[in-house]
Amino acid sequence: MIIANDCVVAFHYTLTDEAGVEIDTSKGQEPLAYLHGHGGIIPGLERELTGKTVGDAMQVTVQPEDGYGELNAELIQAVPREAFQGVDQIEVGMQFQAQGAQGQVQTVVVKAVDDESVTVDANHPLAGQVLQFDVSIAEVRAASEEELSHGHVHGAGGHQH
Repeated sequence: MIIANDCVVAFHYTLTDEAGVEIDTSKGQEPLAYLHGHGGIIPGLERELTGKTVGDAMQVTVQPEDGYGELNAELIQAVPREAFQGVDQIEVGMQFQAQGAQGQVQTVVVKAVDDESVTVDANHPLAGQVLQFDVSIAEVRAASEEELSHGHVHGAGGHQH
């Protein structure tokens, strides 16, 4: 079966940055499963997998605009230290949940700390990065009616209800 919209695809991958540093991998785990054409993986990778089949292996380079987006400077801001009441020690790299402009919950990462403020970044950790994927297709099958109606894969490598 060829990868097309409404197929369930399971693939193994290793993700590295431009310098070749490994960011994530499925080695030693179940392959990642997703419903093709439903936004379950980044657009640049999904586009490159279209038309492939079981056993195909490839290397895919995904530019930021087809991955997690460009780095948005507006999502990096200094917040008064008082906003972190109840947190005794704030360090670079710590993550917090914050409320976005439209009321949504978002994760922010501490980038800098001084006596008056804490600089936080709400960008996705991979925003602005060129991503290198080494991919091998493990399974392609038609999605069930239930998977299509729910918009995601059920079972191994997918969502469990």
